Amino acid sequence: MLRVHRIDPVGFAANTYFVTSDGKNAVAIDPAQPRALEEAGRLGLNVQYVLLTHGHFDHTGGCAALQGAGAKVGIRREEKALALGSDNLARSMGGYGAGEFPAYRIDFTFRGGEVLELCGMRFLVIATPGHTAGGACFAVEDMLFTGDTLFAGSVGRDDLPTGNGAQLNESLKLLWAREGDARVFPGHGDETTLDYERKYNGWMRW
Repeated sequence: MLRVHRIDPVGFAANTYFVTSDGKNAVAIDPAQPRALEEAGRLGLNVQYVLLTHGHFDHTGGCAALQGAGAKVGIRREEKALALGSDNLARSMGGYGAGEFPAYRIDFTFRGGEVLELCGMRFLVIATPGHTAGGACFAVEDMLFTGDTLFAGSVGRDDLPTGNGAQLNESLKLLWAREGDARVFPGHGDETTLDYERKYNGWMRW
């Protein structure tokens, strides 16, 4: 049975999620801060892989620490340049002092529609551009990790580098059209469900 551990940020950062099927080995989704490594240890988890929904600094701040402990970091290939470049907002939004952003590398990339078999789990990559050009969501069993594409009652902004409002709208339609309900784990804020957002989130009502 899959289990999700959510680590709330300290200060401005995204939610960090650890997903595990055996209580030992885990996939981290958007490890936001260096303390992600410490939190994984506290939970008794060995993080083997990191999946990034997009490349903004507030979702990637823990990559270097986890990578240093052996994890491999992956992102949608269209997002790699933003994640490793100056448009990741680390300096412009003050997430870290100039030059202090923890450096990491991208170990593997993936495409929308690809299924990643990691730590005994199958993660479907859903390409969801709009917040950024290479944004992605991840579906595993009845769970949907939406990054900054879909929040409880809201959606991500589209006015940052590589953002596009028309693409975001199409990505939201794609999520709306998914079959059945799902638990939604967003990049910021509280957990919700896809059915609830279909009914009550004005950004998803057509």
